[in-house]
Amino acid sequence: MTTELKVLALAGLLQCFQYLIYVVIANKQVGLRYALSARDTPVQLTAMAGRSQRALNNNFEGLILFTIAVVTLYLSDKTSGLTGNLAWTYLFARILYIPAYLFGLNPWRTIIWTVGWCATALMLVVAIL
Repeated sequence: MTTELKVLALAGLLQCFQYLIYVVIANKQVGLRYALSARDTPVQLTAMAGRSQRALNNNFEGLILFTIAVVTLYLSDKTSGLTGNLAWTYLFARILYIPAYLFGLNPWRTIIWTVGWCATALMLVVAIL
């Protein structure tokens, strides 16, 4: 297994972990009764629950681009030490992004997001060169 594929699998596990964080925080806000309901009446999550939902959605978006980069690199046989390091950079940025978003650490949240996004973009550039 290439480094990039291993990091992709770890990023998937990170997404699972982040989903659990979201569920716990959101359910504390809305209560078990609503969480187990059909949710016909939408509830607007606020404060940390809202931030956890937005962070989760943002990570799904980032994971889509990262997956495209990893699959493209792998299928084109262009994985390298550079792309492996970029993959690790993406993962570490996403790990740091979770608490930065949950606790509203501005501007660090944006800086961390930018690092992960740039790592993914560079992987895509390497894939097409």
